[in-house]
Amino acid sequence: MPGSRSGARAGPPATERESAWPNRGRWVVLSGLIVLSGCSAVSGWLGSSEPEARPIVEPAACPTAAILRPLAQTAVFAPGQPPQPAAVAFNGLLSEVASSCDRAGDAVRLKLDTVVVGERGPAAGPAGSVDLWYFVAVTGPDQAILGKRLFPVHIELPATAKRAAISDHIEQAIPLGGRLPGDLNVVLGFQQSPEAVEYYRHYPRR
Repeated sequence: MPGSRSGARAGPPATERESAWPNRGRWVVLSGLIVLSGCSAVSGWLGSSEPEARPIVEPAACPTAAILRPLAQTAVFAPGQPPQPAAVAFNGLLSEVASSCDRAGDAVRLKLDTVVVGERGPAAGPAGSVDLWYFVAVTGPDQAILGKRLFPVHIELPATAKRAAISDHIEQAIPLGGRLPGDLNVVLGFQQSPEAVEYYRHYPRR
């Protein structure tokens, strides 16, 4: 099923894209991802020999979408500068994500709206925009990665603004492979550059 992407932003309008998640693939394993959900019900006897009626709980109709907090931030450095705080031109932040989906046979069409923030750093200089990359990955019940895609975002910052944000909209068809939609999780994070990886080894995220 085709996928599409758009974003409401101050820069150029977003373009439509055709894509689909691969059914299988070997991907870099993300460690430390545990998504738990649960519910409980309490019922009692109301002066009757019959138990109180309980509603039927339907299985989750959509995969759970969440931002991986350890990868919710990134840093972009001034050209030719080492990965140090004084050399940060821009910081990126994945602020929040909203999701919905539609079932279509043995697949779901997932819709994500992600708020991405760009913030000037001490080495921004006259630069008025920043380009960032974030990923969207689908994991199974055992947290194995079933698919992963990268998405670029371009954020324009007015000359007088310290930060700016866009809402990036994407739609993707996710094959279920016989699974329930609620058995899948969708996780987002920044695709970190080697410089950013080195930077966060020495300087903690805010």
